[in-house]
Amino acid sequence: MTRPIPPSWERLDADALSVARAIAEALTTPVRELGVRAARELLGSAPSDRPLTPLDRVDEVAVPARSGPLRARLYHPPGPTAREPRPTLLYLHGGGFILGTLDGVDEVCRAIAARSGWAVLSLEYRLAPEHPYPAALEDALDTLAWLRGPAQAPGIDPDTIAVGGDSAGGNLAAALCLSLRDGGLPLPAAQVLVCPALDDRFSTPSWTEFADAPLLTAADARWLWEQYIGPGRADEHAAPMKAASLRGLPPALVVTAEVDPLRDDAEAYAERLRRDGVPTTAVRHAGVFHGFFTEVGTFAQTDAAIDDVVRHLHGVAAAHGTADGH
Repeated sequence: MTRPIPPSWERLDADALSVARAIAEALTTPVRELGVRAARELLGSAPSDRPLTPLDRVDEVAVPARSGPLRARLYHPPGPTAREPRPTLLYLHGGGFILGTLDGVDEVCRAIAARSGWAVLSLEYRLAPEHPYPAALEDALDTLAWLRGPAQAPGIDPDTIAVGGDSAGGNLAAALCLSLRDGGLPLPAAQVLVCPALDDRFSTPSWTEFADAPLLTAADARWLWEQYIGPGRADEHAAPMKAASLRGLPPALVVTAEVDPLRDDAEAYAERLRRDGVPTTAVRHAGVFHGFFTEVGTFAQTDAAIDDVVRHLHGVAAAHGTADGH
């Protein structure tokens, strides 16, 4: 990268700056100009033959949903999962609503399962623009209902299920909680929102301050949102920040990256959750950019953020009187 780095990049730590330079060299055309098909081909993740966190058991699962069977991957934590049902995290991957696969979040799901004692179900929901809002949210709702039902996979405690995700997946996790609350349905035990996309007004200072952030620029983020919503205005289940109240939602962990256009929206959402009486922990990781959470083994801050999630899940299990292996 021969041109000068954007000013916001000066706030990156050494690991993040090195990765940012590599991304800039490989991704010379903005995602919004590549288009959906080319972006998927260029940014797709291949499965690893040697995962950093080996697990004894990882199952490929077909989840029945209104749209038809959905692919999912169930990560069993170490221990007697068949005899002792585990609390379970429904994990929703990121990718701007148009990208993302089970392979792309495989390492982070393995790490969460191994460290927390929770099972992790990673869902491959339908992607925009072929399946715009609310398709992905419907898939998440259907998967949660399946996890709670009698036909779900063995080793899952249907009474202690949390929901979480990164980026677009963080949006879907927050929206799922709002949708269930508004429908008077049972809520997840907790929500884990990592660098979530929560508002479509793009008006907080980070949208300007980090407009040229690595991996996700402000312009690309707006374009991705348009692919998800399509024509028309977003309601509060598409853009959770628009909800009139956040009262009654599950305990939340909100993780943000310092150099990220979405940062201020996510932190404002955490503050709203607190004001509305929802137990909320917010953690900002300095020196990293959007997408760092799933890059296990690349950023030191990734390890720390996974530990944030693990601590949150341990607290949830303790509050529910559920064994989580720790």
